[in-house]
Amino acid sequence: MGRWPQSDATKGVESHHKRTNWHWLLGLDMNKIAETLSYLRDSGVIVFVNSVAGGERAHSYLAQIEKIFHAFQVHAQFVKTKSSQELESSARLAISQGHRTLVAMGGDGTFQALANAAFGSEVLLGVIPVGGGNDFAAALGLPADPSKAVEAFLQGKPRFVDLVRVRTAEGRTRLYAGGGGIGLDAEAARYASGAYRWLPGRVRYIAATLRALVGFLPIDVRLDFPESGVSSYEAKALLAAALNSPTYGAGLRLAPGATLDDGFLHVVLIENIGTIGILRLLPQLMASGELRTNRVKRWQTRKVRLTTTEPCVFHGDGEILGSTPVEIEVVPRAVRVLAPSAD
Repeated sequence: MGRWPQSDATKGVESHHKRTNWHWLLGLDMNKIAETLSYLRDSGVIVFVNSVAGGERAHSYLAQIEKIFHAFQVHAQFVKTKSSQELESSARLAISQGHRTLVAMGGDGTFQALANAAFGSEVLLGVIPVGGGNDFAAALGLPADPSKAVEAFLQGKPRFVDLVRVRTAEGRTRLYAGGGGIGLDAEAARYASGAYRWLPGRVRYIAATLRALVGFLPIDVRLDFPESGVSSYEAKALLAAALNSPTYGAGLRLAPGATLDDGFLHVVLIENIGTIGILRLLPQLMASGELRTNRVKRWQTRKVRLTTTEPCVFHGDGEILGSTPVEIEVVPRAVRVLAPSAD
């Protein structure tokens, strides 16, 4: 196999892929950790590093993570990228060259980029959580500490997880991994990925939400549930969201019953509770991530359509993806991901 092109994203990185029979991995339950390690040692791993994720946290962990891969005798190439878009492009190139184990080092938006590049191909994925939210990694059961997360998935086994597909008013189709929505959280996502990017974890999203409250007006939204028999619902809302994971925004538990492989969308609507109501909830959100109010409506479905009287931006995993109306559906068993062993 040839060498990688010497672009900014791949300079100095050599191809190490060995052609192996991937299909045995798809067909087994992977009951033995040794089987996963054997596969990873044979195939090698490419780690795509989002250099700007989590306020550029990745750099401080690189040396330790390299040592961990070395200790497990797994050859890892580290490809540094400057954005999720560059990472996705680099991942598509790697897949076209026959690489079969790809890991995203970043946050939820970084894994989203990798998942979109890999969807439809027989590629094993992984995530090293160094982003601002890391809700998808948490739902996988990975430790919050990036080094411990690598140790956990190297001693774990692959599992299939669902993804969510959204089609926006602009005709764009995109997959996301954790949570997405419209309203206050989408407005907050703009600030969380911009002016407040340097803040850690949940503090970043709470600060972004407070900033987004300035001038925010509740949205008039209609939820339709195609092919389900569930009645439509209209409300003046603070936000409307469709989740694959139990949390988003660094641990805010909007869908506590969700799992990554249950085959359902978890749709959440928070009715307008006013600025005072939001401020009253903040201490609870900061402490536990729990949202306890009778103004929350929840549905479990496979498809939902969100329509608003005025166009609203929609975010997925904190990335602005387009505007309403949006059609959202779950994609069961969409990708296979390295996860901690449940044994």
